[in-house]
Amino acid sequence: MPDDRPNIIFIITDQQRFDTINALGFPYMETPNLDRLVNEGVSFNQCYITAPSCAPARASLFIGYYPHTTRIFKNGDAWSRTWVERLSDSGYHCVNIGKMHTTPFEAPAGFHERYVVENKDRYLQGRWYFDTWDRALGAHGVVKPQREIYRQREDYDEAMGSFHWTAPDHLHPDNFVGDTALWWLDTYPQTEPLFLEIGFPGPHPPYDPLEEYADRYIDKELPLLDVTPEEIESLPDVFKNMREHCAEVDHDSVVHLLDPTPEQRHKQRAYYLANVTMIDDKIGEILETLEARGYLENAVVIFTSDHGDALTDHGQTQKWTMYDTITRVPTIVWAPGRFDVGRTVDELYQWMDLGPTILELAGVEVPAAFEARSMLPALEGQAGNGRDYVFAEHAREDSQGLETDFMTMVRGEDWKLVHFVGEEYGQLFDMRDDPDEVNNLWDDPTQQERRQEMLNVLRDWLIRSHHHTAAWGSAWR
Repeated sequence: MPDDRPNIIFIITDQQRFDTINALGFPYMETPNLDRLVNEGVSFNQCYITAPSCAPARASLFIGYYPHTTRIFKNGDAWSRTWVERLSDSGYHCVNIGKMHTTPFEAPAGFHERYVVENKDRYLQGRWYFDTWDRALGAHGVVKPQREIYRQREDYDEAMGSFHWTAPDHLHPDNFVGDTALWWLDTYPQTEPLFLEIGFPGPHPPYDPLEEYADRYIDKELPLLDVTPEEIESLPDVFKNMREHCAEVDHDSVVHLLDPTPEQRHKQRAYYLANVTMIDDKIGEILETLEARGYLENAVVIFTSDHGDALTDHGQTQKWTMYDTITRVPTIVWAPGRFDVGRTVDELYQWMDLGPTILELAGVEVPAAFEARSMLPALEGQAGNGRDYVFAEHAREDSQGLETDFMTMVRGEDWKLVHFVGEEYGQLFDMRDDPDEVNNLWDDPTQQERRQEMLNVLRDWLIRSHHHTAAWGSAWR
């Protein structure tokens, strides 16, 4: 009997902000293929990651639990099992091409095939680990453009990670991942149902688009959030210290500048957005090939990213903070004929909620102990399925200068609180009146009742979580 379950194509970029897709309301972007997914799909406008860095967020997504449950708090923490095992056991052919960020990198993680491509500038799991992309570069006799190479540039300390790609175009990591997906679809015997996870390494830094793409953005008017001395002075000490650290240590080939010029900020953002457009073009090719091979006749395509990038907003670099520019990610589900097209969902969701959604689409039972919740009711047009609050967590990460034992965010529709364990300071934002999060009300005497209310929400969530997941470990292991 034929298996009529949908093919599931799961596309995840790395470090892509919400404000990077034209059809979501950002006209400076050139993203015709992502626009198609938005216009013909369902967009979740308030989807939040559970951790402001790659591995903890991805582990939550692919395991179904918050970081304090998985105990995966930072990049390099070991995780190798995922709910993809359930898809494989149910009859799906499961393929990963590109980034997953498991540790170890090449752990099976439930997939039948993995073509691993990790960070563009990688200093984890042994400096000299060679992934599929590294081997391709070596076969072409190409030296990988990364920190050691970029440090030789005269403008390295001033560029904030913004460089033109200097190797052959087809070997850019995002082109390589996209082309590997095309090769697999063109050469592998037709198999259905298919679960294909495509993990693009970009627009994670270094911000290194092809020159032709950078040229399309460099003269555009791009939004830059004002960063005032008053805001910098009001930052929690942990974020002030991290600014100083990142100005001294070049994480991912990015030397952070404490007082960049508008021109430097603009260039960094232009190169970052250009990388998004590169990925968009490759997604268009993938969609064409999926259609030509017959996979789109019965398919669900999901597009999202694992977290955003500060791009100097709030005086910060990269991730590791709890601002919406980091924690809110684009999330689009495209399945014409299955769900009403062109809809937006404005309720709150956790990014990990995509996991049980995929399992339910595949007709696979969702473990009752999951902290992740299915988004399928919302996809089917039901209201009231969202969350009252979303949460994110991060532990000390000395290598990034994040000098706090534990940091936790709770966000509702109207308010956001960021708590630092053992510290008197914190962050409290009125998200209705201050959506840019520049006015910290933590110490405002008129908002102490609100602050306590959000702290109570955080406490109750942790208690319920520990109770709900008391037996998850034994069942998982």
